[in-house]
Amino acid sequence: MQTTLSEQARQLSRAGEAERILRSCVHCGFCNATCPTYQLLGDELDGPRGRIYLIKQVLEGNQVTQKTRQHLDRCLSCRNCETTCPSGVDYHNLLDIGRAMVDAQVPRSLGQRLLRQGLRSVIPNAGRFRWLLRSGQILRPWLPARLQDKLPGQVPAPGLRPTPRHARQVLLLEGCVQPSLSPNTNAAATRVLDRLGISVIPAREAACCGAVDYHLDAQAAGLDRARRNIDAWWPGIEQGAEAIVQTASGCGAFIKEYGHLLGNDPAYAEKAAKVSALARDLVEVLRDEPLHTLGVHSNQRLAFHCPCTLQHGQKLGGAVEGILTRLGFNLTAVPDSHLCCGSAGTYSLTQPELSRQLRDNKLNALESAHPEVIVTANIGCQAHLDSAGRTPVRHWIELVEAALP
Repeated sequence: MQTTLSEQARQLSRAGEAERILRSCVHCGFCNATCPTYQLLGDELDGPRGRIYLIKQVLEGNQVTQKTRQHLDRCLSCRNCETTCPSGVDYHNLLDIGRAMVDAQVPRSLGQRLLRQGLRSVIPNAGRFRWLLRSGQILRPWLPARLQDKLPGQVPAPGLRPTPRHARQVLLLEGCVQPSLSPNTNAAATRVLDRLGISVIPAREAACCGAVDYHLDAQAAGLDRARRNIDAWWPGIEQGAEAIVQTASGCGAFIKEYGHLLGNDPAYAEKAAKVSALARDLVEVLRDEPLHTLGVHSNQRLAFHCPCTLQHGQKLGGAVEGILTRLGFNLTAVPDSHLCCGSAGTYSLTQPELSRQLRDNKLNALESAHPEVIVTANIGCQAHLDSAGRTPVRHWIELVEAALP
């Protein structure tokens, strides 16, 4: 695609990257075929090809309007289009660049600013989120139905974590919302890893990965969180930790971008690249281990929802399914498994109607073969799907751990 950046755009630190990505797009439109919002809305500007054209206009100095922002905001950042694209267009990075430029030129309404600032204030802060969640559960009968749906029911207790005792050691991201919404996920992962001879070393200072801020008009704040996590993990890395494990694929996809996003930071570029190289989704660790030694034998009937951040962001589609099949679980077929569930970080709060449609479509597909339970690999997807109150939704590692002898 031929493009000529405006003088203003050429001053951006990522101007060269934006121009390279734009020129890699041949405008074929294959991406629209797998875009969830294009499928729902049928509008060219609500598909990747149209959004790329809008970003091109922004970067070339054309007028930016609220309509421009609306079409970019509707994007889930699911990266399904990247999996489909025959030209390898790095769409998600172009979208980040375009959104930041639109944010600088077109102020949001007061209501939108308050919503986004509120989400940024609460979600990345584990303590505040826990307090708000507990308050919401107490006040549930008096809350609007759409907020009641967001509150989890009974949250399983996490159980004890084993004391580190093995020569092989890994770090584990605790996350921001997962400790409150599904505290047993990381605890179960720790116990399974311990059975495989791998100890988890605590790094409590590492918290939110930064994705929430970064995707809510606060890219600098998101990168500051990335720097704090790097500082928190660095002593463990120097002591020989072999991986930084994530049980939330959304966090993992963002941490694997640290090296790229901080590549021009002289103080953090080298460390960020090291952290990204060590980042592993839990499935990447387990698939190379002798799982037969766990003694798991289960024929439980499961439907696996593969999060977009796992299959499109980290290119790990089929990895969890392979492990569950090896362990004896009975996986049901899921039609259109490549499509997004509509969670997409805070998308269910900023675009509730589209998110709900995508959730219900995804649940219809997941439930089509009547599984006993739905499992996934990302806390956002888990909470979003479970909010419908239909088939129970849990993290896959919890079912593996529950089946241990």
